[in-house]
Amino acid sequence: MRKIDRRIVIIASVIIILGLAYGLMKFLILQKEPPPVRRTIEAKRYVKVEPVNYSTIPSTVSAPGRVAAVAEIDIIAEAAGRIEAGKVTLKKGASFSRGDLLFVVYPDEAILSLKARKSQYQNVLASILPDLVIDFPEQEPAFHQFFSSIAVDNPLPALPQIRDDKLKIFLASRNVISEYYNIQRDELQLERRSVSAPFGGTFKEVYMELGAYVNTGGRVARALRTDGLELEVPLERADAAWVHIGDPVTVGSYGSITTWEGHVIRKSQFVDENTQSQSLFVSLPYNPRLPLLAGEYHQATFPIRPIENVMEIPRNSVFNTNEVFIVQQGRLVKREINVIKENERTLIFNGLTRGDSLVVQQLINVSEGTLVQVDKEEVPQGNRPGGGPGSESPAVDKEKKNKKSSND
Repeated sequence: MRKIDRRIVIIASVIIILGLAYGLMKFLILQKEPPPVRRTIEAKRYVKVEPVNYSTIPSTVSAPGRVAAVAEIDIIAEAAGRIEAGKVTLKKGASFSRGDLLFVVYPDEAILSLKARKSQYQNVLASILPDLVIDFPEQEPAFHQFFSSIAVDNPLPALPQIRDDKLKIFLASRNVISEYYNIQRDELQLERRSVSAPFGGTFKEVYMELGAYVNTGGRVARALRTDGLELEVPLERADAAWVHIGDPVTVGSYGSITTWEGHVIRKSQFVDENTQSQSLFVSLPYNPRLPLLAGEYHQATFPIRPIENVMEIPRNSVFNTNEVFIVQQGRLVKREINVIKENERTLIFNGLTRGDSLVVQQLINVSEGTLVQVDKEEVPQGNRPGGGPGSESPAVDKEKKNKKSSND
């Protein structure tokens, strides 16, 4: 019994000592003054805003384009033979006017052959004239006049009209009609040996030199028209929808104040599969004192019709395609807008309530509900939205300094 009582006394003593130690610790903790609690300060962001106000805005669409000739063709020889000189030098870059003789494909042999055929045809007519006097006296004067009008150096005159079937059979049996059309074919082939310019232009490429032999259908040169030019302007489909055929266009040269006035003549009904752009073609005036050259790049500006009840803001103030921030009760609130047209640096929209305070600058590291202050004056760069996370207002910095001095 004595051993059991002794153990109880020891255990009770340990419990009492621990209890007294815990109570003393709590007493000492309560005697210590609690540390001062620092008030949480919410940083303000300075933002630039504009009140939403709709009006009629004249807008434009602008894009670069390449000048091209309205006609660019291969000049092909329609007869075989040696190439001889015409009025124009057969060299790359040589210019010519409409109707100028470009070159001739050795016509001497064809000329002599045609003269011989006309002389033979005169013999055929001379042999039938006596028969016409006897059998068809009323037709003889016309054919006698036709015979007298034939000259080997001139084109054939018109064949007299044949209304009598017996006369038609008689002339057909003597090959008068068929030979007439054969000679006309030879005259046409002789004309094709002389190649004239179909328009005013220049040689872009020359494949055959003077004196070279060319076959029928052989390419001699490639020519492009210089008195008729057009500008091909690829536009995004959304921008192309604002431009219509017949709209005026101002074309400007890079680094120059010179401009040309044109108009839209065609609009492609497809988009380029690589660039996803739609091509518009602008007719350009020809000015010999200030000519445009094929292959040049120029900037085309399309003045489109004014857009009513819209507002224009910088593109970088819009995020997620069609969302913006407005300021309500000093905090940022998201709103969706209706984008009407996108320009190079600005965006035209509607869909907000008139009078809303719209943020018109790019904000970094902000979210809806952020406390903001309207930027009415110039603020140090570190306190602006572009200053990075943790940027604070001057009032917050001043309060922090006062607290630091009081703690010291």
